Amino acid sequence: MPYAAAKLSPYTSMDLSAACALNAKTVNNKNVLMARGIGKTVKSGSSDLVILRDIDLEITRGEAVAVIGASGSGKSTLLAILAGLDAPSAGQVEIDGADLFALDEDARARLRAMQVGFVFQSFQLLPGYTALENAMLPLELSGESNAEELAVKTLTRVGLGERLNHYPKHLSGGEQQRVALARAFVVRPKLLFADEPTGSLDAESGAGVIRLLFEMNHEYGTTLVMVTHDESLAGRCSRMVRLAAGRIVA
Repeated sequence: MPYAAAKLSPYTSMDLSAACALNAKTVNNKNVLMARGIGKTVKSGSSDLVILRDIDLEITRGEAVAVIGASGSGKSTLLAILAGLDAPSAGQVEIDGADLFALDEDARARLRAMQVGFVFQSFQLLPGYTALENAMLPLELSGESNAEELAVKTLTRVGLGERLNHYPKHLSGGEQQRVALARAFVVRPKLLFADEPTGSLDAESGAGVIRLLFEMNHEYGTTLVMVTHDESLAGRCSRMVRLAAGRIVA
């Protein structure tokens, strides 16, 4: 993933009142995410490499949208830009009416922490933190006083109630991804981004993670945007967006 090693983090310390104010005026907007004219170009030697071009996308509250396409089509780059983890070369992204790239990085991080959950292919757990501590992290950064109670409840929901004090290295891949699911859902996000969530898992573990992902997405009323190369998995979403050569083609 192009942003996996980036210094930008989806989580940081925040001022809750400021984050809430970001979307106060747009609370009735039916679109939780809107992108207009998104382009991404990077230098490749002496020439420019166009990764994305002229992407327009609207995602309505409660949708489950799969972004599909061949390797190199720009799927993960698009997801990173939609989440505010990478900046576009052109265009605009709004989450709940807030223009992401009109905000500074601290404000974007506050918005993400309040409204967005993330599930990555490589789990992105902190190795020195237990399962419980990883799941508590976004709550603690938001100043939530019941962080431990909420994290325990969510980890129990994903079947890890007996593994709270285990570190990632002592958990299987499927268990690590379930910790990541708990961490994503513990803040009850409006919008969940998932990038190849089963890409590092065997078939059985992956099926369990996907079952939980869709169940919890329904229970929490979250809007899901998922990058996947798996057409059968994409077919479980309410809509598919297909990329080819950096453009939406279907």
